[in-house]
Amino acid sequence: MRQIRAEIGAVSKADGSAIFEMGNTKVIAAVYGPREVQNRSQQMSDKALVRCEYSMANFSTGDRMRKPKGDRRSTEISLVIRQTMEECILTHLMPRSQIDIYVQVLQADGGTRSACINAATLALADAGIPMLDLVTSCSAGYLNSTPLLDLNYVEDSAGGPDVTVGILPKLDKVTLLQMDSKLPIDILENVMQLATEGCKAIANYIREILLENTKQLEYRRGS
Repeated sequence: MRQIRAEIGAVSKADGSAIFEMGNTKVIAAVYGPREVQNRSQQMSDKALVRCEYSMANFSTGDRMRKPKGDRRSTEISLVIRQTMEECILTHLMPRSQIDIYVQVLQADGGTRSACINAATLALADAGIPMLDLVTSCSAGYLNSTPLLDLNYVEDSAGGPDVTVGILPKLDKVTLLQMDSKLPIDILENVMQLATEGCKAIANYIREILLENTKQLEYRRGS
């Protein structure tokens, strides 16, 4: 797996925020809420409304011809992140409220979807949003008859199949599985296993970051 790095509290005005890096892919996530639902017609009496907006900074890739915000890919990834996060947020504890998750890619080099989910998890934890478990994500592919973990842009563009997995590591439950192109079932199992191991390694890292952050907060309160 590429080197991972994370930082909590990157956006001071947000209720929770985080930067997450996987290799040269760098994303930032900000969470606002739980707060009053802005559009009353969307309010739910039994659970919180979760909204998500994904975007790519114009400078995030070498390609200057970025599509405008709200293009089909951004809408699809926003939906994927929202659905993945809804699986882990205990929405029933916050009825009639709204949680907004904003994710922006600052630098793209493959695995942006996974990096966004990992950043959103950290930002939700930073905001103190109650969750069933940390949801973490990683991708794996199959290139030159070899399963590869956490593909970068060059590997991803080589045309081999790749699988993006999101899991709740403590519960061993898959919350996201996306695959482009076909794979024989035995190879798919190998690639899935690899991606799941990647997810678990990321979960361990995120727990360390959260623990370190808690220690720092306690230290500041004590001083």
